[in-house]
Amino acid sequence: MSELRPAGPLEGRIVRIEPMAERHREVDVRWPSSIRKSIAIRGCTRSALTAGSTSRGFDSWFDLALASEHEVPFVVHVAGKPAGSTRYMNVEPFHKRMEIGWTWLEPAHWGTGANVETKHLLLENALERWQAMRVEFKTDARNERVRSALLGIGCRFEGVFHKHMSLPDAIRDSAWYAIVDDDWPRV
Repeated sequence: MSELRPAGPLEGRIVRIEPMAERHREVDVRWPSSIRKSIAIRGCTRSALTAGSTSRGFDSWFDLALASEHEVPFVVHVAGKPAGSTRYMNVEPFHKRMEIGWTWLEPAHWGTGANVETKHLLLENALERWQAMRVEFKTDARNERVRSALLGIGCRFEGVFHKHMSLPDAIRDSAWYAIVDDDWPRV
């Protein structure tokens, strides 16, 4: 996984993306409360932990992100402050593919270009530096906002996997998207 981890931050006009490290944990000081709360709830759900306090849920999510040997988590900064997180996941080095997912962005930064720039920087790192052949994205098929955003960054829609995931309150159909190395010059 170290070959996917950039040597330094990925910097754009709007965002600065850094591989997640212990120094990014400063929950009460730097992470926006809306992100802490969202991550705490969803992080606990994913890791089968009991949703407790926001700080405890956030810490559980953060610990799992740092401990993973099969994912590369990142912190997304806007104007010098943590505004969200994303990661490379489901990495298959032999097949030169991975997924970009677990993306959280504070609502104040939606529609600002921060998400598009984040995805572009991660795609550039994966497709040009790591020489990936394929980068995948998946989302809840009901999430039209994310689906439109994925098409907007140049992804191809590849189909819906019905009954793909169990959620606490529903069964999720997942819409799959991808960018392959042949598409990258167009994107």
